[in-house]
Amino acid sequence: MVTTPDAPRRTSATDEGYATGLGNRQVQMIAMGGAIGVGLFLGVGGRMEQAGPALILSYLLCGAAAFFVMRALGELVLYKPVAGSFVEYSREFIGPWAGFAAGWMYFINWAGAGIAEITAAGIYIGKWFPDFPQWLTALICLVALLVVNVLSVKLFGELEFWFSVIKVLAIVSFLAVGLALVVTASDVGGTTAGPHNLVDHGGFMPNGLPLVLMSLQGVMFAYASLEMVGIAAGETKDPAKVMPKAINSVVWRIGVFYVGSVLLLCMVMPWTSYNGDQSPFVTVFSSLGVPWAGDLMNFVVLTAALSSCNSGLYSTGRILRSLAQRGEAPSFTERMNSRRAPYGAVLFTGAVFLVGVLLNYVVPKDAFDIATSISSLGVIATWAALLYAQTRLRSRARRGDLERPGYRMPGSPWTNWVVLGFLGLIVVLAGFSEETAVRWSFYAVPVLVVAIAAGWWAVRGRASSS
Repeated sequence: MVTTPDAPRRTSATDEGYATGLGNRQVQMIAMGGAIGVGLFLGVGGRMEQAGPALILSYLLCGAAAFFVMRALGELVLYKPVAGSFVEYSREFIGPWAGFAAGWMYFINWAGAGIAEITAAGIYIGKWFPDFPQWLTALICLVALLVVNVLSVKLFGELEFWFSVIKVLAIVSFLAVGLALVVTASDVGGTTAGPHNLVDHGGFMPNGLPLVLMSLQGVMFAYASLEMVGIAAGETKDPAKVMPKAINSVVWRIGVFYVGSVLLLCMVMPWTSYNGDQSPFVTVFSSLGVPWAGDLMNFVVLTAALSSCNSGLYSTGRILRSLAQRGEAPSFTERMNSRRAPYGAVLFTGAVFLVGVLLNYVVPKDAFDIATSISSLGVIATWAALLYAQTRLRSRARRGDLERPGYRMPGSPWTNWVVLGFLGLIVVLAGFSEETAVRWSFYAVPVLVVAIAAGWWAVRGRASSS
């Protein structure tokens, strides 16, 4: 017998104490809100400066990988929708140590991503107030988001919904304006918009294939947080109906937004017009000659940064609490407040985000690159855990040990192994990067392996097996 998407909900002890205040519109926006952040609004500029128009290929490849990861997650979520998400799936299908490792690697992912987001917020606000310290901006933003996350999940969901609406409207507006500029061959910043910009300035791949491959790690960071839809399952009113719709819609929308935006950016203006110091969207709108257009887009990208950081505090709060319930994280992170928000884990994450404030004080120019490089390792580990857990679910279903959901990973297990190989390639390529921050992430791999192994050795005796 095969379980359909309308099968009875399986729950876990990790769901205990949570409110179920998230509906379909909020879950979809939470996933898009986490993914549409500085990886797109800010990171594209610096990567395009290095890779040229061929950056489009990197977004296509990583987008394809994201599609299969999300479908694997969807199958796991329909099997068991829990707040602990992939931590629980890693624990059940791979082993207790894998749940521990997946949880802490996801925390590392968001530790880096959160630092990148508050760094970006400082950069955006610096456009209006260049004399205001970047580190102080980052601190103010962090405190405000912490308050939201400890109040209630419903407040978080509503705030994230409207944050995401602003971002989606901005992307749709850019796609419409960019397409119009290209079709009419308009003048933008002294150059003519059109497909010719894809090849006129040194060719489609002006700096060669190696730099395009090196951009994959940064692009992977841009797609990170799609997996948040799985974490939201534990606080969703009707996950069996909501989750398939949310996953399907999020995947194709993100693909259109990301690949479409990068393609139009390359056609509207020459790739040489962009850099890592300013959002490429702000560059385009500022070049249109409309006085307020650049400031409006700067407000939008600031909203995007705050939204993504908000999502990070939400997701890590749930993951850390899941670990703490088994004695695998500090006991303080298990605490819930009267509004049923895991305030202990949220505050713990916020304390780590303070490292980002310090980075913005010490190395404001490098803080973003350092944070995104480290975060990418967490993304890759998280996605790898999901892909492998799904292969184990499939194997057990074939043996008759469990019922496989009707919503399934396409092409499994072959697609799983192809995507896992692709993720491994990204890690290896980081070691050959000319960027110091990216190479650091490669050298950090053995350090993280040793740290995770030591952490598991320390907690395995007292970790709960429930």
